[in-house]
Amino acid sequence: MIKLTPVERAALRAEAHGLNPVVMVGEAGLTEAVLKEISSSLDAHGLIKVRVFGDDREERVAIYERICAELDAAPVQHIGKLLVLWRPVEDAAPQEAADRKPGPRVVKILKFSKSGHHRPQIKKVTVYGNQRVTAGGSIKRAKKRVTSVKKKAQ
Repeated sequence: MIKLTPVERAALRAEAHGLNPVVMVGEAGLTEAVLKEISSSLDAHGLIKVRVFGDDREERVAIYERICAELDAAPVQHIGKLLVLWRPVEDAAPQEAADRKPGPRVVKILKFSKSGHHRPQIKKVTVYGNQRVTAGGSIKRAKKRVTSVKKKAQ
């Protein structure tokens, strides 16, 4: 079980205020399927609310403690039939960054004069993802634009 400081707990409570419950624990209690769903919700969101149906307060507290112990989550808040849980989310950003293409970039282009008596001109140009700079300093598309077969036929 993760321990939180009072300041962290207060910040998480404030963040969870606008959330809706994502998992409901019914009269069957805390089954393996419910635990699996809570775990996947914690992996996806990090901070979730769980609604427990039932009037026995001691049973709700036992469910709350069992969820936190088995899923290695931090107890944030228990108000009535709502339980607020938090677990840090592992970042999937490094994998996504490898899949992304480069965005626009600014490139300096040096153009020399034909006679060689003048200074070279320095030009800053924005090159987008589907463009490249040629050896002569002009910008061209990296790939030809795809045209439809119907337009080619006309």
